[in-house]
Amino acid sequence: MNALAEELNKALAGTVAERLLADMGRRMYFPKGILSQSAEADARANRMNATIGMAYEGGAPLILDAIRSALPTLSPAEAVAYAPTSGVAALRKRWKAELEKKNPSLEGKSYSLPVVVPGLTAAISYIADLFLEPGDTVVVPDLHWPNYRLIIEERKMAAGLTYPIFKDGGFNVAGLEAGLREAGGRRGKAACILNFPNNPTGYSPTLAEADAIAAALRRVAEEGTDLLVIADDAYFGLQYEPDLLEESLFGRLADAHERILAVKADGPTKEDYVWGFRTGFVSFAGKELGEAQHEALVKKLMGVIRSSVSNSSAPVQHLLLKALDSPGYAEQKARYRGLLEARYAKVRAFLARASLPASLRLLPFNSGYFMSFECVDVSAEALRLRLLDKGIGVISMQDRYLRVAFSSVEAASIEALYAAIFEEAAALAKA
Repeated sequence: MNALAEELNKALAGTVAERLLADMGRRMYFPKGILSQSAEADARANRMNATIGMAYEGGAPLILDAIRSALPTLSPAEAVAYAPTSGVAALRKRWKAELEKKNPSLEGKSYSLPVVVPGLTAAISYIADLFLEPGDTVVVPDLHWPNYRLIIEERKMAAGLTYPIFKDGGFNVAGLEAGLREAGGRRGKAACILNFPNNPTGYSPTLAEADAIAAALRRVAEEGTDLLVIADDAYFGLQYEPDLLEESLFGRLADAHERILAVKADGPTKEDYVWGFRTGFVSFAGKELGEAQHEALVKKLMGVIRSSVSNSSAPVQHLLLKALDSPGYAEQKARYRGLLEARYAKVRAFLARASLPASLRLLPFNSGYFMSFECVDVSAEALRLRLLDKGIGVISMQDRYLRVAFSSVEAASIEALYAAIFEEAAALAKA
């Protein structure tokens, strides 16, 4: 049991609450990590806050004009009525049309109508509810979104199996394949989560790596392992270098093999700059799955939704639908994407001309909201705290890695941010 859970249980010891706790209740805890460090940064990072996966301009979160203008236009029914459990029908159909526009490899392939869920966290959690049992194994890279662990290990009592995300400067396809083969040997089935652009590294696979990932999954399936492959596309469409996979792996996996069930988790949160909407989508595909099987999976997911939140927020669904149909929507998204890419370019330019301290190792990155350093012979947490003393917020992970959300720092401040990181890292190494 996690030490944080044990600490909370100790606080409840001898009380009626402690006696009534279910097994999952005993396992539950609130992790110390990104959220707690971000809270510290909110209070103390008065110069630059590079902790949270949002994008700011002029000190305020970005918002598409298509969203802003739609806010006062909601009818009473759109604003306060319940949404269907599976989501507003028009939005589900519109999102599917958008998926096919943004993912050419889906053309002609069969997959379910997306189901609306209350955010990407809920998407991953609900997929786990449908397919994971205690003792199952989920393969994730060693650098992953920490909430995966809370969902997999504590909610579902499954096992997380990690592999090094990078090998020879690129994605570790062999590590993923070996992990799935090991997991499949335990029960004849395995699951994995593929999150690109990756949080926390900001890495997306090259086109060649994407093909290699799909081939590796097929090899494992051909050996007799049933695979659940979750494409977590939270940061979809934010690739900044040529020859990268700019669509979801879901398209390559939708009809890859009879033993592969592909599930896509996506939504507007990051790609449409509506972080607080808490709206996501889940779609299913498999080589032997047709309309009847898609509908069965959708209804099972609806049962999970109904038994938890009942339905997702109606106003945000109608706002998103209005935005998608708004003139200028695509151009507004392109402008904000360009803003993020310009910040990425500023980071690249600084790294190209500055001397990297011996205490930091740059991890590969090419996309998304983040990039990360590996701390060499120094504590990432100690470095984070030194920077916080200077009014700069970043995230430490495993006391070994430092994550920087360049998305939330304006381009004019990028050089000062990284200069401070380098200065404090060098000073800490000498301390």
